[in-house]
Amino acid sequence: MLDIIVLGAAAGGGFPQWNSNAAACNRARAQDPKAPARTQASLAVSGDGVHWYILNASPDLRTQINQTPALHPKTGLRSTPISGVVLTSGEIDTITGLLTLREKQAFALYAAQPVLAQLDANPIFEALDRSLVSRHSMALGQPLALTPAGFSITPFAVPGKVPLYAEQGANPAEIKMDGEFIGLDISDGQRHALFIPGCAMMTDTLAQKINGVDLVFFDGTLWTDDEMVSAGLGAKTGKRMGHMSVADTPDGTLATFAPLHVGRKIFIHINNSNPILISDSPERQAVEQAGWEVAFDGMRVTL
Repeated sequence: MLDIIVLGAAAGGGFPQWNSNAAACNRARAQDPKAPARTQASLAVSGDGVHWYILNASPDLRTQINQTPALHPKTGLRSTPISGVVLTSGEIDTITGLLTLREKQAFALYAAQPVLAQLDANPIFEALDRSLVSRHSMALGQPLALTPAGFSITPFAVPGKVPLYAEQGANPAEIKMDGEFIGLDISDGQRHALFIPGCAMMTDTLAQKINGVDLVFFDGTLWTDDEMVSAGLGAKTGKRMGHMSVADTPDGTLATFAPLHVGRKIFIHINNSNPILISDSPERQAVEQAGWEVAFDGMRVTL
């Protein structure tokens, strides 16, 4: 069994974003039921319903834990069912929540070696007592059994770019597939779910990895590549930020997934500018007609 809880479904900044006066954010702020608020992207996964692993520690992690009864302390004065945290990148939206877990609580931390190096280079993360929080490097393609939670994860390379704070050189936004940016294959030995919250482009290798899986949570950051520029919300395109866009053709998500066979497809890491967040938008109708779901905080999927 795989028990998966969406702790947060939004991209960086959440929905509504704190400084956004855009119409969609104002609908969420007004508690419009067709524009429900969402925190920043993270999953909780368990294979036994008792021991849980957090996939990406978002800046909203404290709120997410408090809103999720499965993650509440169950024994003693200080305890947690959270056995560990797994990171898919070194982005601010992925690692900041680690600082929420600094209260002398033992758990395991897993990431690719370049991400661990980013953490090692920043002394603020020494707030996580290394005698309690063990750091483990994950190797691409090597299954890692998460015991006693009852499932395994296998990291695989995904096209992406280095975090904004680490950009440098003549081509700071270069798209790479060198293992710093990863996806996770989550399996109980029979069923497979993929977690790919960020992806810069579809490749033949990635398409083969996705084809035939039971479930995929996939990068839904933007509807179109120039979405934020056209709306006057920012100067960067999706490609500059290292994200595919949902509706672009022929290289957008809907188009590249069309020939693939996937049991269940769910968009996650959705920017506040993306109209698929709004349930009465034509864009939401389009993705649902294409067989996709849009993640929301508290969404629970069992395989």
